[in-house]
Amino acid sequence: MFAAEQQRELADRLTAFLSQYSRLSDSYIIEFFSKDHWHTLPNSWQPVLQDLTYEQVADLLLDATHRDRRYPSAWPLSLLAFRATAHALAFPRGQRPQRGGTARPEEFLENQSQSALLGHIFRKHVKPKKQHEIRRLGSLVKQICDQTDCSSVVDVGSGQGHLTRFLSFGLGLSVTAIEADRALVATATKFDKELMLALEKEQQKKNCSSLVTVSQPSPRHLAGWVNPKASWEAFIEQLSAAQCAPTPPAPTRKRLRGAEHAGPPSSHAVHTSTDSPDGQPTSQHRSGGDGSESSAACCRSRVHAAPQQVAGPKAGRPDFVLTGLHACGDLSATLLRHFIHCPHVRGITSVACCYMKITTEEDPSPPGLVEEAGAQPAARDAAPSGFGYPMSSWVGGLPGHRLSYKAREGACHAVEDYARRLRAGGQALRTHCYRAALETFIADARPDLRRAGIQTIKGAHLLPFAEYARLGLARVGLPPGLPLDPERVEAMLKQQGRVVVYFSLALLLAPVVETLVLLDRMIYLQEQGVDSQLVPLFDPIFSPRNLVLVALKSQSH
Repeated sequence: MFAAEQQRELADRLTAFLSQYSRLSDSYIIEFFSKDHWHTLPNSWQPVLQDLTYEQVADLLLDATHRDRRYPSAWPLSLLAFRATAHALAFPRGQRPQRGGTARPEEFLENQSQSALLGHIFRKHVKPKKQHEIRRLGSLVKQICDQTDCSSVVDVGSGQGHLTRFLSFGLGLSVTAIEADRALVATATKFDKELMLALEKEQQKKNCSSLVTVSQPSPRHLAGWVNPKASWEAFIEQLSAAQCAPTPPAPTRKRLRGAEHAGPPSSHAVHTSTDSPDGQPTSQHRSGGDGSESSAACCRSRVHAAPQQVAGPKAGRPDFVLTGLHACGDLSATLLRHFIHCPHVRGITSVACCYMKITTEEDPSPPGLVEEAGAQPAARDAAPSGFGYPMSSWVGGLPGHRLSYKAREGACHAVEDYARRLRAGGQALRTHCYRAALETFIADARPDLRRAGIQTIKGAHLLPFAEYARLGLARVGLPPGLPLDPERVEAMLKQQGRVVVYFSLALLLAPVVETLVLLDRMIYLQEQGVDSQLVPLFDPIFSPRNLVLVALKSQSH
């Protein structure tokens, strides 16, 4: 956390720096040859950069933590200043030294697909990256709930419900999950049932009972699209639909075969706790009046539901914490507005992604923007805060604050991962050069098809260029046998090193653009009287969008 004046000064420096190098951040690497990007670089930069090895590009340009910099030739001061300023302006991302090229955190050293710090019931169906994220974000959300005295969480953009399950079953919170994709909601409900069954079986094994009672921890899943143009009251109405949904089935009782004559059981409470380091549900035994455990207590197990909160859409509704794990585009900005204006929201943890889908005054409908079918169009506010960026009045008033679609798209790229790939070397790095070379022939044949989207060609780097071009041309509707000048192709492919260097220079600006977007949100909160901080919560090599915006709000706000 830093002072409001420091935030505004940093925003001023960020916009000035990005404006100076907007040609670089706005350029498309596929147009490297067709737009002659290399010769747009300062003349003094070109000779010192063109012969760098891939490892030198990683060490001398991209890696802010690299200390033993050995330059093959003297670099111009303007290039050194560019690199130093880009690193200095970007928010710290919690970089770690790589061990033998591994891209995985220590929790995966023993088993690359299973986090050693997450209970096995929360690992099922969950990829390693998501395991890492839900464990760390879940623990942070629990801390925010404790600090705000909230037991309810709303998880927006919940997907298959992996974070929801960990918050509910693992940390004992009452969770409402909202997801626009009904298929994902159905999958989340299915996975909930699987987890409940696994818990029931575990309790049967741990206890000598013939009778096991399991109550649904009741995460509530709601299929719904959070309209960024709608009010917080409409958002609360959406949540009420989840509250009013049919209640989970009553506790089911199953008797183990051959144990019908077991004596009457007494209560044995099993609930979730954060005391368990691996995120497993932990057990607490309810003692008898004399302090000794009832002998019958071992004969029954019950998984307690997280506290149920029943309330209307407005009055009497319990306070809650908002969370969004990689909430796409304007969704993260929308949650921040609801946090500010809705009296029931006490805290927020926001992990953003897909910055290119953010709406701006210049680009109110960027490619990939998702709108609910049949939704009524609504005019955006005239103020800067009516769009996904800028949200704050301060940033909106700065000259040069505008960010192009390409600059925002570039901010989604993974600097640490690309540096790792550069150090590893290999043929995969030729893909950008292949695509840029192909773009020249596409632009010559059909200028209207420039920047046409070509879906990933599997194993492209292993193909001869002629075969890659044949597949790529067909995908944009051009004849696969379009004549290609062999000498021209050869001349372009020889410049693969330049393509990698240019891409790396543009990539160096990615964290700077992300910093401006997130800083704008911090300043927006500050303008509304709320302090916030950015936490580099995830391992940046493993989870590139690793910065979490955290803010708390008093009840009197």
